[in-house]
Amino acid sequence: MDVDVSTLHLILLCFAALVAGLVDAIAGGGGLISLPALLAAGLPPHVALGTNKGQSVFGSFAALVRFSRAGLVDGTLARTTFPFGLGGAFAGAALVLLVKPEVLKPLVLVLLIAVAVFLAFRRGPRPGDKPEPRPPARARAIGALIALGIGTYDGFFGPGTGTFLIVAFSSLLGHGLARASADAKVVNFASNLASVALFTLKGVVLWKVALPMAGAQFAGAYLGAHLAVKGGDRLVRKVVLGVVLALVLKLGHDVVTG
Repeated sequence: MDVDVSTLHLILLCFAALVAGLVDAIAGGGGLISLPALLAAGLPPHVALGTNKGQSVFGSFAALVRFSRAGLVDGTLARTTFPFGLGGAFAGAALVLLVKPEVLKPLVLVLLIAVAVFLAFRRGPRPGDKPEPRPPARARAIGALIALGIGTYDGFFGPGTGTFLIVAFSSLLGHGLARASADAKVVNFASNLASVALFTLKGVVLWKVALPMAGAQFAGAYLGAHLAVKGGDRLVRKVVLGVVLALVLKLGHDVVTG
């Protein structure tokens, strides 16, 4: 793959990856920063998509490690959601061959607005509040459906995946937003792995760019997860709402301009 990237562009891409990793670890949406940066550096769209996944998988892994160290990752639930997220991403990638992803843009736009309303009016936990207990088998079944459904969406289309995961785990399993971010990273890491495998087989990952960005993405994601752990639900809600607004503007522009 003969794509030249200057040293200056590579430095700027690494900075973009650092910021993207930080934002993505807290609320999802890191691709809103890293993908346009790769396109602006002159990479063809298919190479930009592949390279973006090649570096973002390191960020989702770093965030997952930090959340795990903070005790926010439920190992039992993760052992269910990880394989379902992996399988869903592969299924979504296969669906791209059958349906054009562009048909989802208006639907996703509506869903993102609903997410913003949900987060704006969601009551935060009060002192002494405890989440409603759910039978382990039921929680795993719900987690599997979340991972499969949104993992498929990520493999097929992608924008808003992390945000949708956070809201799904929060609303359907009763987890706080910080813990829901940890739940989301398990599925994010799985779907990113599937995407990287597919893009690598197609030869569209520019590793000489992806690997330096991966180092910056790793650092940013670890810091972002640390901030989410320390800042709790209040910080996560603010960042998620910001990401949702950016996604709504981006997809709204795409729908209007065709």
